[in-house]
Amino acid sequence: MIKDKSKALYDEALDYFPGGVNSPVRAFRSVYGFPLFIERGDGCRIWDADGNEFIDFCCSWGPLILGHNPKPVKEKIYEALEKGTSFGAPTAYGNELAKLILDNNQYIEKLRFVNSGTEAVMSAVRLARGYTGKNKIIKFEGCYHGHVDHLLVKAGSGLATFGVSSSAGVPAAFAAETIVIPLNDQAALTEAFNKYPNDIAAIIIEPIPANNGLMLQDPSFLEFLRLKCDENKSLLIFDEVISGFRIGFEGAAAYYNIQPDIITYGKIIGGGMPVGAYGANKEIMSHIAPDGPVYQAGTLSANPVAMAAGIAQLQACLAPNFYEDLENKTKNFVLNINNYCASNQYPVKLFSIGSIFWIAFTQDESIKSANQIQAEKMQYFKELHAKLLENGLYVGPSGYEVGFISAAHSKEDLAQAEKVICSCMTAILKTTTV
Repeated sequence: MIKDKSKALYDEALDYFPGGVNSPVRAFRSVYGFPLFIERGDGCRIWDADGNEFIDFCCSWGPLILGHNPKPVKEKIYEALEKGTSFGAPTAYGNELAKLILDNNQYIEKLRFVNSGTEAVMSAVRLARGYTGKNKIIKFEGCYHGHVDHLLVKAGSGLATFGVSSSAGVPAAFAAETIVIPLNDQAALTEAFNKYPNDIAAIIIEPIPANNGLMLQDPSFLEFLRLKCDENKSLLIFDEVISGFRIGFEGAAAYYNIQPDIITYGKIIGGGMPVGAYGANKEIMSHIAPDGPVYQAGTLSANPVAMAAGIAQLQACLAPNFYEDLENKTKNFVLNINNYCASNQYPVKLFSIGSIFWIAFTQDESIKSANQIQAEKMQYFKELHAKLLENGLYVGPSGYEVGFISAAHSKEDLAQAEKVICSCMTAILKTTTV
């Protein structure tokens, strides 16, 4: 595979950006080689600067549920662009997208559009603190909520200790307001509430943890979170930046039939444009400025181009059997690869939910917490990633990242990808004991 143009562009980018990229995982530090510079995409395929073609399972990290360059989204973007790119004022597009979401989502009554998932989470946490008058937040090891100072923390020693900053530039005082506990651990959660009975504003969780592998939780654990929040007058925040509108129009809240107090969204609602949102019932949302004392603002929030793109994409997602078809394609794809690996006794398993999947080098039947993921096994993903690129498949450049299947992935595309993945598995595992 020729990568001369990507290499030249990357060498140039190193002069402009830290690590040559504008988001760390893009730097390919977890895999071999250097980042490919993507020139265009269409359907389920992308082409890099050297003209190499790939079936894409990254899908811009999830938002491209219709695939690349879908005609309805493109036409709606053109319609909005004809009128202008930004006004810093309300537009009808914002109303239309909000109505489309709220009319088809029983778990929120009002929402606020922002510009990213990180901004949505940051605003949701502030709202929880402002609404409850409490300070501390509980998060879970292995769940990522964007680069928010209070949540960019890792666990300290012990089950229910304050978090420790996982990034330079985050003051210890900020991290100390966050309690980090393991996923799938009811005892640790109970201990945290016993230790800080009157000062926990909220629990925040990815109900479908998909930023550190795909760590599917038992419904009983999520129900336990709801119970503990109710008992302690704390709020439950579902971070559905990835799962929202991906596993179903109402996301994980509907999938598990659990009512969170606040939900954050992103990715899909922008049709590929930068966007995020957070929502709750009317009473909680009444605390947001200008109605209430919790301040949050954004010059480009509800940008008309992003709103227009989101309208077109979410209308397509409401088509009959849209999510059922996506899930069935994904299940079949995962099953075929898992059967191949099992028949060859390869210690690899693909986990999936909805149209999300994850390749894990493990023999565990389920992975529910971060400590089950063996960092040394990521070497095998590095080898797999390189071989997949050589054979025309593009996946996220980290073994901790999940993959996505879009409506644009045909049965023929997926059958081709299955063959490539299986042959690459054999190439790296046939003579190796993982």
